[in-house]
Amino acid sequence: MAQWCQLQMLDCKYLEQVDQLYDDSFPMDIRQYLSRWIESIDWDTVAFQDSLATVRFHDLLAQLDDQHSRFALENNFLLQHNIRKIKRNLQDRFQEDPVSMAMIISRNLKEEQKILATAKTGNNQLHVNATQVNERSNVCSLLLTQVADQNIKNLEDLQDEYDFKVNTLKNRGEEEALLSDLISEELPEWKQRQQIACIGGPPNACVDQLQNWFTAVAESLQQVRQHLKKLQELEQKFTYDSDPITQKKAYLEARALELLKNLLSNSLVVERQPCMPTHPQRPLVLKTGVQFTVKLRFLVKLQEFNYQLKVKAVFDKFRKFNILGTNTKVMNMEESNGSLAAEFRHLQLKEQKVAGNRTNEGPLIVTEELHSLSFESELQLNQSGLDIKLEAMSLPVVVISNVCQLPSGWASILWYNMLTTEPKNLKFFLSPPAAKWSQLSEVLSWQFSSVTKRGLNEEQLNMLADKLLGMEPHRENPEGQIPWTKFCKSANEKAFPFWLWIEGILDVIKRHLLSLWNDGSIMGFISKEREKALLSDKCPGTFLLRFSESSREGAITFTWIEHDVFDKPVFHSVEPYTKKELSAVSLPDIIRTYKVMAAENIPENPLRFLYPDIPKDKAFGKYYPKLTESKSHGLGTLDLDQLHMRPKRLTVLFCFPRERLNIKRGV
Repeated sequence: MAQWCQLQMLDCKYLEQVDQLYDDSFPMDIRQYLSRWIESIDWDTVAFQDSLATVRFHDLLAQLDDQHSRFALENNFLLQHNIRKIKRNLQDRFQEDPVSMAMIISRNLKEEQKILATAKTGNNQLHVNATQVNERSNVCSLLLTQVADQNIKNLEDLQDEYDFKVNTLKNRGEEEALLSDLISEELPEWKQRQQIACIGGPPNACVDQLQNWFTAVAESLQQVRQHLKKLQELEQKFTYDSDPITQKKAYLEARALELLKNLLSNSLVVERQPCMPTHPQRPLVLKTGVQFTVKLRFLVKLQEFNYQLKVKAVFDKFRKFNILGTNTKVMNMEESNGSLAAEFRHLQLKEQKVAGNRTNEGPLIVTEELHSLSFESELQLNQSGLDIKLEAMSLPVVVISNVCQLPSGWASILWYNMLTTEPKNLKFFLSPPAAKWSQLSEVLSWQFSSVTKRGLNEEQLNMLADKLLGMEPHRENPEGQIPWTKFCKSANEKAFPFWLWIEGILDVIKRHLLSLWNDGSIMGFISKEREKALLSDKCPGTFLLRFSESSREGAITFTWIEHDVFDKPVFHSVEPYTKKELSAVSLPDIIRTYKVMAAENIPENPLRFLYPDIPKDKAFGKYYPKLTESKSHGLGTLDLDQLHMRPKRLTVLFCFPRERLNIKRGV
């Protein structure tokens, strides 16, 4: 028989010893759920091998995931919640030191064996004593049986009432603990995931699960309140001295109502943050005079609350704005696929003008001013004794008056949601904290993956780190700090901010290079030194595509390699192609028809292989337009060739034969 099963058959005094072995560092729940797996491992060996301890630690987490899945199939949300909490605690405690966990398990198993051995010795002694008193016990048993029969009959009549009272107390304790976890842990975690999703991170699709939990707890609390009312009848049938329900019934009723009010007060949330439909990937930046949408949800989905909540949108008073459009909505289940929600679809902000004074005067520029949009409501159900004022607040928003301010406003939203989870810190940019590169690099990658199918790889991010931190400082300190001014402000009038450069590149990708970026044809972010290192040992005509570092609006260039008469590598780069030029001709067409003048004054295309060794036509052939498409746009093959040989781009190319070619530009 398994060791854990043997332990559970022992007397209470031995079980108390077992209970003392387990605490929050390694709870008994794990021992119970994973008993077979735990006892199948040689934990003594694991405790002396770091690598093996790491493997077993991750095996244990996987076992917990399996157990969580089983509870999910049973719809047991309380045990699901407990398993998730246990897993988080284990990761916090043992992620960096799995050997400690192995040592705890090894010690506990040995102590359990000692308890079993002690219990066995005690049972043997009891057997000897039992033989001596066996005859007297038989006589007593006859008498006791007659008395017991009558007692059992009486107890059976009272057992239902007693069980009901005990379960009421037990349920109240479980619901109170779960309520606390929902409000202090699950809800803040969901809000933090929402922040991350707003700035391009993984989607936050857990609101339905959160609603299920809130609703289940609310239903249980309502049931507890009903149980407490029924106890008045049961007290007349069954009570006893110091009955906690008799003594504390009024307290329990007040406590149940308080818990329900606390749950409901935290149930109004902003499900979808304020966003202009014209810029769906830039939420929380609102332009005056442009409609925006926002959606509220009440997490306790009970039919009795349907059409009972009237929500009003209110803007903060830091700058004077009027909210135009319908700023009050009644929450209902019919318009939101069954959830209790309200969606504001046609709100607008209009700035109030004060004669002689600007309303936005202050220490911050407009794109650094943070504002809040709050939503107020009241829930009144007299029959339930509920009268609760509700409020939900959006994440801070930036209000702009011109679309050219959108990139800077979005930078503020990125910085805020990357570095803080406090929604009321509207003075954040009076003294904005610096960001670690590990934080910023992830957010930068999200900006690409949220609008394309590909984020930034490690090499691309290293180039950006070198650009922000400097090559040597970044190599010496990979977790370097980037101040807000370095990210979004320029050191002098001629330079332009790092973020605006990134924003320009994102725009040119979305407009003209999306397919090429998605299929990995564009290397994009690479330093000139790294570019030369990659191309130096490649075949002549090998080229790669990268973004220009000198264009604020976003531009792309390509560099290819040749060899001189001494077989030394020679690198050629062209003047970057901007959005204006890419609007006229696609980049695949530019690459297809690109020409330079050979020694014999014959134009030829020097581009042969996309790095590392992909034939040009194989890499870009699927993007070449058909002849009929070119003619439909008024461009034949000859027109394209002439366009690419225009003086603006290739004057130098046609002035010299190949052996004297020198077309390096400041790109």
